[in-house]
Amino acid sequence: MPTIEPDHAPEAPPADPEQERPNRPGMGWVAVIPAMVLLFVLATVRIPYFIIGPGPASDVEPLIQIDKTTVYPSKGHLLLTAVTFQRASPFQAVAAWIDPAKILVPERELLAPGQTDQQEAVVARSEMDTSKIDAAVVALSLESGYPAKHGTGALVENVYSGTPAEGRLFAGDLVTAVNGTTIQVPEDVSKAILAAGTTGRLDFTVTAAGQTRHVTLTPARIKGVNKPIIGVSMVDNFPFPLNISSGNIGGPSAGLAWTLGLIDLLTPGDLTGGRSIAGTGTIDLATGKVGEIGGVEQKVVAAERAGATIFFCPTGNVAAARGVASHITIVPVRTYTDALEYLKLHP
Repeated sequence: MPTIEPDHAPEAPPADPEQERPNRPGMGWVAVIPAMVLLFVLATVRIPYFIIGPGPASDVEPLIQIDKTTVYPSKGHLLLTAVTFQRASPFQAVAAWIDPAKILVPERELLAPGQTDQQEAVVARSEMDTSKIDAAVVALSLESGYPAKHGTGALVENVYSGTPAEGRLFAGDLVTAVNGTTIQVPEDVSKAILAAGTTGRLDFTVTAAGQTRHVTLTPARIKGVNKPIIGVSMVDNFPFPLNISSGNIGGPSAGLAWTLGLIDLLTPGDLTGGRSIAGTGTIDLATGKVGEIGGVEQKVVAAERAGATIFFCPTGNVAAARGVASHITIVPVRTYTDALEYLKLHP
């Protein structure tokens, strides 16, 4: 059967609009760039929260240097425990929220109004320096006849905020002379301050870290105090050279660990029995009481990661510590002597 051929070709179907769209260089980045900016912001912008996580667990005895007296090194380890602080980005905050070893803390709980991170770090280091001196006073009073036996000079134990000494004297400074007169004991400094009143200038000769410097201060009267002060508390110098290195670790919570480490070094035998033993808690200069601390959960994690089998803990922190402990014995202590008694009963 004959066919009839059309005298013109049929029209082609409409082209796919997507196929006809010109390929414009860089169009794909229009969507990618905002996403990249968002990711950058989420990863780098800091929010008013800190992440607190497990920090180092450091053996205290290698950090303690004692000269001109007999020491008895331990075969085990007495560990101070610390936490890490990190300002959080949104990404980091989410990661910390799902990490059971970390917590998010509002900035206002760690920093005073108007206080910078750097200022808080200075305060934390000062608290650490005070805790080392307090631990040494407690340990030496028990084992070395201190303060009846003491060295020459007055050792700065603490410096108080808002006083003439703030930022001029520091915990650990040894005052050896005032206005050229040798200082034997802290009472000599007190007498010089009273004699100067609030108009006299006092030149302090100070030794720290092997360096000597001069600090000039004028005593002041502070509300609630009926005598001129410079704003420090002092203790007798130690009977032999003693230095404790804490590095960048701040805060007062290593007081118990320093105390136990010093006692172990100064007494025959081995408190650890060859074990790794951790602990935390402040130490009271006058009573030897162990005070509560923050971040105990993270410190327990740090101790377990370091292989410790015993964790000495202030009584007020015990419930929180036991809540995260998996294979470490949490031992509550009210004073440092509680820890000593436990170690004697569990050699």
